[in-house]
Order: sequence, then C-alpha cells, then structure tokens
Amino acid sequence: MPKALQLFPSYLKKVGYYTSNHGKTDYNVIESDSTWSASSNIASWRNRTDSQPFFHISNIFTSHEFNVHFTKEDMDSITPITDLDSFKVPPNHPDTRIFKYTNAIYRDKIVKMDQQVGAIIQQLEEDQLLDDTFIFYFGDHGGVLPGSKGYLFETGLHVPLVIHVPKNYKHLTPFDTTNNIEGAISFVDFAPTVLKLAGVKIPDEIDGKAFLGAEIDPQELNSRKVTYSYADRFDEKYDMVRAVRKGRFKYIRNFQPFNPDGLINEYRYRQLAYQEWRELYNKGQLNEQQSAFFKTKAPELLFDLENDPHETHNLVNDNRFVTVLSDMRSELNTWIKDMPDLSFYPEHILIENAFDDPTAFGEAHKEDISSYVDIANLSLQPWENVKEQVEKSLYSADPWERYWALMVCTSFKKEAAMLTRTIGSIERRDPELMNQLKASEYLAINLNIDKKQPMMNYLYKSNSVGEALQVLNSMALLKYLGLESRFNIDPIRIKSTIRKDSNVVLRLEYLRG
Repeated sequence: MPKALQLFPSYLKKVGYYTSNHGKTDYNVIESDSTWSASSNIASWRNRTDSQPFFHISNIFTSHEFNVHFTKEDMDSITPITDLDSFKVPPNHPDTRIFKYTNAIYRDKIVKMDQQVGAIIQQLEEDQLLDDTFIFYFGDHGGVLPGSKGYLFETGLHVPLVIHVPKNYKHLTPFDTTNNIEGAISFVDFAPTVLKLAGVKIPDEIDGKAFLGAEIDPQELNSRKVTYSYADRFDEKYDMVRAVRKGRFKYIRNFQPFNPDGLINEYRYRQLAYQEWRELYNKGQLNEQQSAFFKTKAPELLFDLENDPHETHNLVNDNRFVTVLSDMRSELNTWIKDMPDLSFYPEHILIENAFDDPTAFGEAHKEDISSYVDIANLSLQPWENVKEQVEKSLYSADPWERYWALMVCTSFKKEAAMLTRTIGSIERRDPELMNQLKASEYLAINLNIDKKQPMMNYLYKSNSVGEALQVLNSMALLKYLGLESRFNIDPIRIKSTIRKDSNVVLRLEYLRG
C-alpha cells in the first residue's frame, strides 16, 4: 500500500461508522486495526451501537471454486437440480457429461447463493434498515468453470453487479429504473463510490472514480468505456498478461506467450472438468477452439465481444481492424507505463526492494520500466525489423533489459536462433540467476537442448521462494511441453526455508510425477 493510503473502510470508521467484515481477510496487504470495528465469522452490523451508521461486508462462499471439486462418485450419487439439457456448453469447452454436470452444479450453487443474499436482505428488513441501506451485490471474479477464474477472458473478469438504492437516499443517484446505463466500471471504482455516498473526502492517492453519489453526471458516467485487467502469479503458476476492454473490443497482451494457459496449477486441476479437458487435448480429441487453452499463445489477442462473446476468433491479423488494434495497443501501453507496472521486475526483486514502499519504488524506476515495456513489445514486430535491437538489449548493462530481451527471443522461437551464442554466454556468465534461467528456457524450448541439470542447479542456488518458484515454473513448462518427463530433484539440496513453502511443495510433487 502507498504510505499515505489506508484500506477504504478505515476512513469510514474514522468518521464514526461501525465497520464489520464477515468471513474473508485475504486482501494481499497487511491488515491493520484501523480498518474494522469487527472482523470474524460472526461479525455483523447488529453489534453496533443504536443508530450508528455502518459499513458491512458479507462474504458468501457457496459458489466458490472448491464447490465444484466433486468426484466421479459424486456424479453418480448427486443429481443436479438444473437440467443438464437446459443450457449450452460454451464452444471453447468439450460438450461432455462432465462439463454439463459441472455447469449444472455451478448453476445450482448460484441459486443457493441468491437465497442466502435474500436472507441478509430479510435481516435488514427486520431491523428496519432496508430503506436507508445501499446494497452492492457482486462476484469477486468471473465464473469458476475451466478457463475463467484466473484468466483475462470475459468469463474470468466480467462480474455480476446489482445495486439496491434505498428509498430514503434516491437523491444520491442520478438514475432511475428507466435508465439504461452504458458506462463501464471496475472494482477500483467501488472504494471511491462508497466514500462519496458517505460524504467522506476521497484521498488523492485512491484509484478509481465514483459512480454513485451527489453530483455524478450521467452523461460522463455513460462515456466511460475503458477497463483494464491484469494477471500475474496464481499460486505456483507464473504468467504475465494484461488486457484492456474498450466498448465492444477486448485486447489481451501475453507478455510470456510461451506459457500456455493450461500450464499446471494444482488447485485448478482438482476440478474434474479441467482434468478431462486436458486428457481430451492429449488424445487429440478437441477442435481448434477447444485446444487453444493448452497451446502456446499469440503475443496479442483482439476480440469483438459483440460478435464473439467467448473470445475464440483472434482479429489481430484481420486488416479490417488495424486501426482498432493500434488504438487498443496504445491504450494498454499508456496505462502500463503510467502506473508504472512493477511486474516488469521478477517477483523476488520486488519482495526484496519494493515492498516497504512500492509507490516510491515505482516512481524511482518509472523510466526503467518504460524501457522494459519497449523491449517486451519488440515481439510484436517482424523479427527482421527488431533483431538488432534485441541483440543490443541482450548486451545491456541493465540485467532486466537482458531479462526481457531473452523472453522476446523465446517468443520468436527459432527465428531468434542467430543469437544462440549470445544466449549461451548469458546462460554461463550472467550474474543474475533469472537471466541464466531464461537463457536455458530459450535453448530448451526452441532448440530442444537438454537443460534438465542446469535448471535443477538453479533451483539449488535459489536464495528465496520467489526465485525458486520462477525456476520451478520453467521446469514445469518443459515437462508440460513434453520436453522433459521427470526431474530427479534432491530436495535436501534446496534451502530448507524454500522447500517448506506450500507452492514449492506443489511444484515439486508435479515434477516428480
């Protein structure tokens, strides 16, 4: 968190609100006592003093991912309420019994969740609070069917949102039930919206824009068309993807396109549908759309969501959309550089250098990050146009310029083979373990050179969990691509603080087969 900023309920608590949180605390930041009046599995607005205003979060886990981790025995003994023939399986999924069953169970869970929301509303009615209480009802990500949660497709990003505007505060919204609101909003807009409704000053450092409250202009809100998205590490699985949606168009930038979406994530693959999807791919029983999840990716994807809601037809090479592509690419690059996006450094570098004050670190390294973005984007041009710039970056004094140049080489596959000698020199001599790793990754993936032993040595040399997980992700990638079948890793040679990490354990189990 920026030093000047607190979690937004803190500002409500400071002006007298009772702030309560029921059931979830994984905010990815260190929690402070200033945020909540109460935070537990029994926290409720009902514990406040009489007439005290309140802000309450209730987390409902009924439709959570773990609720579709059923077994084949469950399928034989539990009949879904939802008729398996009442819906269509999306075209990027195989139309099998397991996928239909998973869809049906998930729909059952959503119906049950809605009933639980109804129970909360009933409590507000019993307390005679409904006419004075704004209710925001939303998911915290898209669905949990395969290829949705954790990925930057609309099925993973587009969330349901219903807002109850109470009778006594209708003056705080310029809309009524006859309005069709076209504007796009994001999660970063929730915090300033809640603060504005409460009449609390919105800190300058806060992201997002309020979409309810006094003096909101309906025309300005309807003109908001752009939303941004990102994905980095999920548990033990590394990737780096950014996206922008602008009206009907969606642009996805895969900065590490050699990482297939289907790369193993243990938690995801507990789901039978994920397992079957992979098995059918390995047997060659999927069509092109259904297979895309398991293949290496294009660096850029462009979709027309109006005509292709499941994002299966990449328009990047369609001449009719050259202007749209250029506009979307520019939109995303501006956002990334303006932040600036800290993930252009390896994660362990951020842990070691940025966590005390990430905002200050970002400002101090804004120009460096911009140069890394420019190097990464060399992969979007023809090899002949950029090969000299890539080679120059491989010789850079900045280790992370070399890092991104190596990943660009891997993206170009065998086209970059002319730089093999330079890449081999980096593998042997670079002072950064990450660059040695990325050089080995290029040589293994694109030139089919056995790099099993060097990668195990990088693992043994790793000094942090972040370093080790990057190494393990590369090893998992080689296994996934069929370049290595088994790594004979000696866990005793891994530093004890690293080998006990839960994500490291998952990767080691996968690599041992």
